[in-house]
Amino acid sequence: MISRIDLRGNALPEGGALRDLLPRAEFDVEAALEKVRPICEDVHHRGTAALIEYAQKFDGVTLEKVRVPAEALAKALDELDPAVRAALEESIRRARTVHRSQRRSEHTTQVVPGGTVTEKWVPVERVGLYAPGGRSVYPSSVVMNVVPAQEAGVESIALASPPQAEFDGLPHPTILAACALLGVDEVYAAGGAVAVAMFAYGTEECLPVNMVTGPGNIWVAAAKRYFTGKIGIDTEAGPTEIAVLADSTADPVHVAADLISQAEHDPLAAAVLVTDSEELAAAVEKELEPQVAATKHIEDRIKPALAGKQSAIVLVDSLEDGLKVVDAYGAEHLEIQTADAAAWAARVRNAGAIFVGPWSPVSLGDYCAGSNHVLPTGGCACHSSGLSVQSFLRGIHIVDYTRDALAEVTHHVVTLAEAEDLPAHGAALKARFGWKVPVT
Repeated sequence: MISRIDLRGNALPEGGALRDLLPRAEFDVEAALEKVRPICEDVHHRGTAALIEYAQKFDGVTLEKVRVPAEALAKALDELDPAVRAALEESIRRARTVHRSQRRSEHTTQVVPGGTVTEKWVPVERVGLYAPGGRSVYPSSVVMNVVPAQEAGVESIALASPPQAEFDGLPHPTILAACALLGVDEVYAAGGAVAVAMFAYGTEECLPVNMVTGPGNIWVAAAKRYFTGKIGIDTEAGPTEIAVLADSTADPVHVAADLISQAEHDPLAAAVLVTDSEELAAAVEKELEPQVAATKHIEDRIKPALAGKQSAIVLVDSLEDGLKVVDAYGAEHLEIQTADAAAWAARVRNAGAIFVGPWSPVSLGDYCAGSNHVLPTGGCACHSSGLSVQSFLRGIHIVDYTRDALAEVTHHVVTLAEAEDLPAHGAALKARFGWKVPVT
């Protein structure tokens, strides 16, 4: 059901050589880019008419308008299962608690007497948020996108999710209810690259945005790449991943359950166990069989995901080697199920989010830990972070020098300008002092 990669017996290679030994899903964004390019440009030129046409072509629905009417949002909330509503409200509460603490305050540094630099944080003016709606419905992604944007102070928030044939061309009602709970009233029935293009270019119904965030399929990732530079993006999200670093103290029932929990997302989902325990590896392999048989989505998602080249049990000589492996892998979600798990977690450098010990499973982070589940995939955790309040803020430096403070440093500025053969830079300062460099 799941393959093994045995890295025992030899010193582990470094850097890219180690990464090349590890499992990873094939996710060719560049190839998809060529297919989304004409779609994006069609939306650019035809606006809402193109959106309606693509909704018919890709989603099998006939739309008159792309924007979801206010009464549909209210109806979805009124009809929401009370238990689901309570769970969403708790998810929102916890996410707000964590993200509110991420707010940054303005800070002024006195560099010299009379010379200050202030850093202020300004939210992006308008954002477009994407909530997937393909194999599954993800109201949790609505929470994870909207809450940090709101806590950052973004004034204009729009959200898109694919139209659903069984709901008369509207996004899934649970998505709409989550929007209503969060006070987001600008919602569009648009999916994939079409939605990203709508946000980037704007249409008759939707004003263009400054930034697009949210997970999605390869077409969403390709459209984000296409518009990078025109708009800000969070990340080009690929298939979801879990890596578990575990030793002989880990419970194989827990480990197997957690691997399966990510495998049920998608046939390309990655489930990776890194362990120095042959006994644990064998016990997890044995435990996978009955747990998979007892759940849903077996043939179309879980079995292909576990059997795919992106999933494996990786055997190492020691937890030190295991730490090198998980850092090279840079998982979206990394669980540490070892003795003294907190100490090992503290040493991890590359992960989207780290889940410490047996009582902090990835599923908790997906919904109600308070952390954000929009995280870097495909090894991008070595250079990128998950979605947060900071994602929606821009730091701006404000420079304020007096005449005396400028005079004190002018000779250094002139010297550096001339060293770079940019004499006009220095002249801009000398002009303020009668074209003479002040003597300090």
